[in-house]
Amino acid sequence: MVAFVFPGQGSQKRGMGEELFDLKEYQAAERDVDDLVGYSMRRLCKEDTQDQLKDTRYTQPSLYVVNSLYLTKHTLAFGNPTHVAGHSLGEYNALLAAGVFDFMTGLRLVQKRGELMAQATNGGMGAVIGLSRAAIEAVMRQHDLNSVDVANFNSPSQTVISGPVADLTRAGQLLEQAGARMYMPLQVSAAFHSRYMAEYADEFARFLQPFTFSAPRIPVVSNVTAQPYPSDSEAIKSLLVRQITQSVQWTQSVRYLLAQGVTDLKEAGPGNVLTRLIQQIQREKD
Repeated sequence: MVAFVFPGQGSQKRGMGEELFDLKEYQAAERDVDDLVGYSMRRLCKEDTQDQLKDTRYTQPSLYVVNSLYLTKHTLAFGNPTHVAGHSLGEYNALLAAGVFDFMTGLRLVQKRGELMAQATNGGMGAVIGLSRAAIEAVMRQHDLNSVDVANFNSPSQTVISGPVADLTRAGQLLEQAGARMYMPLQVSAAFHSRYMAEYADEFARFLQPFTFSAPRIPVVSNVTAQPYPSDSEAIKSLLVRQITQSVQWTQSVRYLLAQGVTDLKEAGPGNVLTRLIQQIQREKD
């Protein structure tokens, strides 16, 4: 069985997808895409002359589009996947692949998501390398780091934490003292995937109200639960809202796919961030 997995923010780069924008499927939609976002998506991804790809307002729509082009490319090359999953933003491409919404609807969703997340300007995120989930949670309990949330469980040896910058700095020092190989602040503008995004999640919930989503045609593994998405439209909306404030359960999501008998996980997007994480998950234990 084959699963397609779609990367999220951090995989974007100048020139991404440049060889795919001439696919006939994109050419048919290109005018609608540019009209919706208000700029040339092709030019942004290929040239990024104003260094906009690091701004989440541009990152999210552009990566969604490029991941979608990779979905087309992979489907032509490998056939339809049996399962799909995506990391954070990439989950929207997984839902697209499963027929939950069409391409332009997904672009509307991620454009709004990016606009809302860009409004959050306080806080940050940091990657903890070389320390287990249990050890990180023990350090946080021991030192009353109650203001810090875990944003991403990326692999058994890579966890991302989120919260106020000063508290993250203190947490990083304590985690290194406890045996972490490295604590690395991430270049982000806010504390994504944490309680600090609650007001933006609430606004996104209001935005989603008029939409109706279809039941997934194939299993889509949720970041929030590490289990397949339900078929009910309102339940799908709930998970998309919760995803903004809750941890990305990537390690457990990959383990779920492997437990279902998936033998080939193909990264459908620029770069190989997820491929490397999957290799770590397969190699390491908690």
